[in-house]
Amino acid sequence: MALRELRANVLRTALSALGMIIGVASVIAVISVTEGVSQRIMKDAQALARNLVIVSPRREPGEDFTIPFKADDAMAIRAGVTGIAEVAPSVADYYIVIANGRETATQVIGTTREMFTIRSWTIAEGRAFTRAETSLGSPVCLLGKATRTELYGLQSPVGQTLRVGNFSCEIIGVIDKSLSADVDSDADDMVVTPLTAYQRRLANDTDVDRILVTAQTAGLIIPVIRQVRELMRERRGITGERKNNFAVADIRDQARRTQRMMTRLGQGVAGVAAISLLVGGIGIMNVMLVTVTERTREIGIRLAVGAQQGDVLLQFVVEAVVLALAGGVVGLALGLVMAWGTGMVIGIPAAITFEAVALGLCIPTLVGVAFGFFPALRASRLDPIEALRHE
Repeated sequence: MALRELRANVLRTALSALGMIIGVASVIAVISVTEGVSQRIMKDAQALARNLVIVSPRREPGEDFTIPFKADDAMAIRAGVTGIAEVAPSVADYYIVIANGRETATQVIGTTREMFTIRSWTIAEGRAFTRAETSLGSPVCLLGKATRTELYGLQSPVGQTLRVGNFSCEIIGVIDKSLSADVDSDADDMVVTPLTAYQRRLANDTDVDRILVTAQTAGLIIPVIRQVRELMRERRGITGERKNNFAVADIRDQARRTQRMMTRLGQGVAGVAAISLLVGGIGIMNVMLVTVTERTREIGIRLAVGAQQGDVLLQFVVEAVVLALAGGVVGLALGLVMAWGTGMVIGIPAAITFEAVALGLCIPTLVGVAFGFFPALRASRLDPIEALRHE
């Protein structure tokens, strides 16, 4: 009976369900895309992590600057901390680089050979710089794939010269996309040069932005963090209750914090999108009130031939629920399509969870009951005699 009544006024039914369709579609799309991004963050963090610990300077309370590290700090970690596998200091900044008659803005990174292991960088063409070139500060560099494409297209850049300000270097290789490329875009858009060359020819100082340390096993991460923290406090002259002017963090902890932030952001956006569900519920209430008015005589006949108030109440509640659920099903399908399309655009597959699908079906049902109850109650309380007289 409910389906028959909805089919009798297709246009009105469609317009009434439109708010529900938009609301459910928006909520499903936001939840699915956010969940997909969160899962990718954790997946890539696991690929990037390799038991990775990042040591970086930070501001002291009340200060407007940070105290950078030195390459000697990385050497001290290598010599004084047990349970580590690799240590790589790095420094980076954005520059205009010129090569092959073209120029582009990209990140230039100065680091050591160990970074290739830590970041899972592989060589697509050419070779990596040697330890001797790192020690001597040789003017050599490697390009990320995006930078290579921007400057050379499909041509091989190996053996060519690249200029960064007054610094010219020979391109000796191209870095392939690493396992970490989705969370660390540097893996595609960058120029990598030996740390000493960067410091002498670009930065004109011996500062280091951060130090990357990998533990030998996951179980050694916490002991490594503790040892690094104690060593850095000693080397930076921090005593007593003074707060650290540096941070030592497990990359997976950072990923989890980012994941929680993304989840909260998704929940907030989904909450805003859920306002459409309220609008859809009001639309359902309005159309049910109109329906009750139009079918007053029918209600009177039902009551006159023995229908109880509960029967009439149930009839109209069911109609409201079916209307809302129909909108929810359409909205669910539309939301899944939107999530899939968004995932294709941003390059991260949306995660369709059982919870999201259940939400897309349960919420319309609850909205239908909540907003359909008042019109149904009004219909059940009609006086049969007055209802039969209604024209």
